[in-house]
Amino acid sequence: MDLLHLTAIELGRKIKTREVSVTEAVKAVLEQAKEMEPEINSYVTLDEAGALMQAEAVQKRIDSGELTGPLAGVPAAVKDNMCIEGKLTTCSSKILSNFHPAFTAEAVKNLQKAGAVIIGKTNMDEFAMGSTTETSYYGPTKNPHNLMHVPGGSSGGSCAAVAAQECWYALGSDTGGSIRQPSSFCGVVGLKPTYGTVSRYGLIAYGSSLDQIGPVARDVSDCAAVLEAIASHDEKDSTSIQRKDYDFTSALARDVKGMKIGIPRDYMREGLNPEVADAVWKAARVLEEQGAVIEEFDLSLVKYAIPAYYVIASAEASSNLERFDGVKYGYRAADYEGLHNMYKKTRSEGFGAEVKRRIMLGSFVLSSGYYDAYYLKALRVKALIKQAFDRAFESYDLILGPAAPTTAPELGKSLQDPLKMYLGDIYTISVNLAGLPGMSVPIGRDRKGLPVGMQLIGNSFQEKTLIRAAYTYECATEKQFEVSADVRAGAGMAVGQAGDCGRACRQTGDPGDSAFQAKSEMPDVQAKSGREA
Repeated sequence: MDLLHLTAIELGRKIKTREVSVTEAVKAVLEQAKEMEPEINSYVTLDEAGALMQAEAVQKRIDSGELTGPLAGVPAAVKDNMCIEGKLTTCSSKILSNFHPAFTAEAVKNLQKAGAVIIGKTNMDEFAMGSTTETSYYGPTKNPHNLMHVPGGSSGGSCAAVAAQECWYALGSDTGGSIRQPSSFCGVVGLKPTYGTVSRYGLIAYGSSLDQIGPVARDVSDCAAVLEAIASHDEKDSTSIQRKDYDFTSALARDVKGMKIGIPRDYMREGLNPEVADAVWKAARVLEEQGAVIEEFDLSLVKYAIPAYYVIASAEASSNLERFDGVKYGYRAADYEGLHNMYKKTRSEGFGAEVKRRIMLGSFVLSSGYYDAYYLKALRVKALIKQAFDRAFESYDLILGPAAPTTAPELGKSLQDPLKMYLGDIYTISVNLAGLPGMSVPIGRDRKGLPVGMQLIGNSFQEKTLIRAAYTYECATEKQFEVSADVRAGAGMAVGQAGDCGRACRQTGDPGDSAFQAKSEMPDVQAKSGREA
């Protein structure tokens, strides 16, 4: 039995019926990860010994009837900005290269309660600042569909790991599109929930008013099941929201009849790659054939989203990253003279170029004389963007558009022009500014064979509408674009179906420190990760 081609829910079902043991599933995915990692670099750490210990414990809880959920026993990965007690958590930065937290993030705890086996921590842009996963201290992650291209970012490690079958699903974080954009580039499904739906406790902050944890998975059913597992109210997070309904898998129904879907004209104009635009229009027609009503409309304010976002996010980042000074934890410079010189040298040596750039920008916009001119003005624009979405949702159930203006760019090209990299977030950033849910679903391929994704945007707390529309599209197209990458077949030949769509669509709503740190403890890690500015 080829376990790697099963979806997370299918694997969970086989574990429950004892066709497969948890240990067998863990060993299969660890073997795949160790084979793929020299090429892809999806993980910062692989916890082989810990994963096998977890597998034994979870199997006992399944056998005793304590664990009955759809994800019990299924191996997963976690982005390296989420704390796990006693496990190396680096944010892919030199300044946290020796940090072992004393607590576990609430979202990860919820996964563990559901019976997940955490096999490792995935690579990312340093402190989630980037769109390509090239700013990592541990070296860039590569797109499994074509190793000459980036996987997107900042959750590129999580998305690449899912696409390369190095885990069945993963957690990412999304500050300005960091789940949806790499999901589009890697041909997987990614969902950013409404702000406050998933606790941020234990997530190392970048932009506190924008950050949100969400799932990355092989198909829509897996995504819904993972979101259902991690979403909860948490008193430890002051921005956490108590929702009445966490039953996201109940939305797995093939039904969009009468659903009104708006396509912003602003999203489909100049700057959008013609192949991406063509795939988005084809996806819209598929939903229209299933009974949805498709209309174009003017969203407005799109051009102001990027400057507003980078002012707000950089301001919050400059404040959040003040704590990394070499005093209490993390990296400390070896040679210094006095306290202030230690601060300066530690931060200069510990942070990469992109992080320094955003700290300087954030410090500038918060400084005396510029606070009103930049930061307060950006907050006013943020409020106007939310109002524009509110008006749109008076007429439409959801909004459809591209997740990114192009498919995955080649490695090395984005970092040559940071402004161009920032512009690549134009379709995703507004969703974070407005605190809305957004979802990326694979809808095609360009002439190079690189995946194309569409973005579905819902009103606040309307994740179920997104899931229903995405599931309907997935079933109507028989998951033809949700295929895993075969790195061994020559850097990107897509093979294998992400589960049996016919069976999944028929079963609507039934999703039913001894660690071996493969990257962090390798002797050549310093040579691989030299990204100091």
